[in-house]
Amino acid sequence: MAEEFVNCKIQPGKVVVFIKPSCPYCKRTQELLSQLPFKQGVLEFVDITATSDTSKIQDYLQQLTGARTVPRVFIGKDCIGGCTDLMDMHQSGELLKRLKQIGALQ
Repeated sequence: MAEEFVNCKIQPGKVVVFIKPSCPYCKRTQELLSQLPFKQGVLEFVDITATSDTSKIQDYLQQLTGARTVPRVFIGKDCIGGCTDLMDMHQSGELLKRLKQIGALQ
């Protein structure tokens, strides 16, 4: 269940962020990404606490990405890490470059 849940969300051409609403790093990630000009339907925030499998989802994220913490940010099929990784990519210009490569921006 957890694997299917995660795998069906991660898709080429999409940016998916697995979050918990109470997490301050998730909020910062949402604030940053919400400022960018994404095409309609490309950016998705997935609240893993909205399911009964939160712990299993985090276990699977650990297998998939090497960390079970949130946020877990995927650009297309690639996990770029969490909030700090995203902020670093944004400051270096790498984030916009990657988002343009997958056609995510308007």
